[in-house]
Amino acid sequence: MRVREWTDIVEDVVEQDVDPDGWRAVGGKRSGGVGEDLYVGHPRGGVFLLKTYAKNPYDVKGVGTRVARKLDDEIGSFLPDDGAEGRFAVQQPPDDEDDAEETARNVEAVVKAHADAPTTPDAFFEDLMDAMDTPAFGPIDFDRYDRPAATDELSDRFEEAEELLDAELDDLVDADDVGRGFQ
Repeated sequence: MRVREWTDIVEDVVEQDVDPDGWRAVGGKRSGGVGEDLYVGHPRGGVFLLKTYAKNPYDVKGVGTRVARKLDDEIGSFLPDDGAEGRFAVQQPPDDEDDAEETARNVEAVVKAHADAPTTPDAFFEDLMDAMDTPAFGPIDFDRYDRPAATDELSDRFEEAEELLDAELDDLVDADDVGRGFQ
């Protein structure tokens, strides 16, 4: 298991050659420490664990690792399905000005199409993510003030990774000498 910066783990998620809308996530307040825990999974892309904290509103620090090569039925049962209320997305900035303009045209077309026709929030979200060529998106169960039960269940299944990442994140918090994250 390789512990790396949380941004490197997000980049791994982006680079997976899987359906972008097949991702699911669950997370919340970190158990026994400052910050948040987030599990992100895809049936073919694997399962990733991120532990982060906000040093200040402009500086998020953290660590992460891949905890499973694929998302099986047992682990998948702890991640939300398409009926979940929350949504998340991992975005990439446009490559250049032409790419940005094309993305803006695509987004404008989606907004106009949904404004002129009956739609659902889920359909709008999915069409918008497609228009922006989003590499990873899907349902999320996240609680900023607590931990969803599914997060605790996954923590129990990946206990070794949890302990290792907790120690690494605690070292980051101590090195920053903040005592607690920005809330």
